Amino acid sequence: MTYKRKKYHHGDTHLKKRWRVRNRKKDLDQIDDDLKEGNSDKLLNQSVDLDLPGAAQHYCLHCARYFIDEKALSEHFKTKVHKRRLKALELEPYSIEESERAAGHGNFKQPTKRKIVTQNTDKQIDDDGDAIIDDVSPNKKKKVEEKIDNDP
Repeated sequence: MTYKRKKYHHGDTHLKKRWRVRNRKKDLDQIDDDLKEGNSDKLLNQSVDLDLPGAAQHYCLHCARYFIDEKALSEHFKTKVHKRRLKALELEPYSIEESERAAGHGNFKQPTKRKIVTQNTDKQIDDDGDAIIDDVSPNKKKKVEEKIDNDP
C-alpha cells in the first residue's frame, strides 16, 4: 500500500522570514561598540534580570550571549563559535571614512588588525558549577586569636 507524501511546508516563505529575523544576533560593528571601555563595564556588571538566562550575570561580550552559569560561559570560551567570532573582530569595522577613501576621496589605508583576547573571568568554579567565593561574609563571626604573654 502506498502512502501520499504530506506537503505541509509548501509556500512557507513568510514563516522562514519570521524565524530568520527572530534569531538574529548582533552584527560585528554593534559588538565593536560594546567592546569600548564604558559599554563593556556596563554589560559585564549588569543588574539582576530574571528574564534573561543566568539572571544576566554571565555574558560573553564578543558573541553577545547570556549563559546560565560560570561553567557554561567558560566552556563557551573553548568552542569554535567563540574563536571564530574573535577572529572576525580582529579587523576594524567598516566605516564611512573608509568607504570615501575607497571611492577616491583620500588615500587608501589598509584595515588594521587588532588583538582581541577573551574576556577575563576572575571567579573560580567548583565541580557543581558554583562560584567559589573566598571573602568572609559579614554575618559570620571571626575568631580572634589573642596572644597571651606569660612573663615569669
